Amino acid sequence: MGRKHSANKKAVRNQIQAVNIDDLNTWVKYRKGLCDDCNATCCTLPVEVRMSDLVRMELISEFEAVEGNEKNLAKQLSKQGLIEHFNFKSGIFTLTRMANSDCMYLDRTSRRCTIYDKRPQTCREHPQIGPKPNHCAYIKK
Repeated sequence: MGRKHSANKKAVRNQIQAVNIDDLNTWVKYRKGLCDDCNATCCTLPVEVRMSDLVRMELISEFEAVEGNEKNLAKQLSKQGLIEHFNFKSGIFTLTRMANSDCMYLDRTSRRCTIYDKRPQTCREHPQIGPKPNHCAYIKK
């Protein structure tokens, strides 16, 4: 029994290694229900957001979301540890991730989004839009 358990663990480890989040050729074609038993691999990708997302996420107010205020907001959100990067040219903020690359809004136990109803547009549109449209870096829980 101990050997069988060890072999199953090794098979799972090999399966996980078969998907390389940085190698789009290893991503699988998305199908309905795939997320149900996924380990939320997409939640380890950098999440790019715009000011409208920050308002929806309640990180800034609508009053703060005025054109020309992006740089000040970026400084403020960076100091608060909420964003890790701001691209001034495109106006895109990148949310901070945890040390293990998980999104800061991903529940560690359930592997589900803690702000699902307020999640950014990037997350709402994944995997239809993303690094490899209609594909995802699926890894079974």
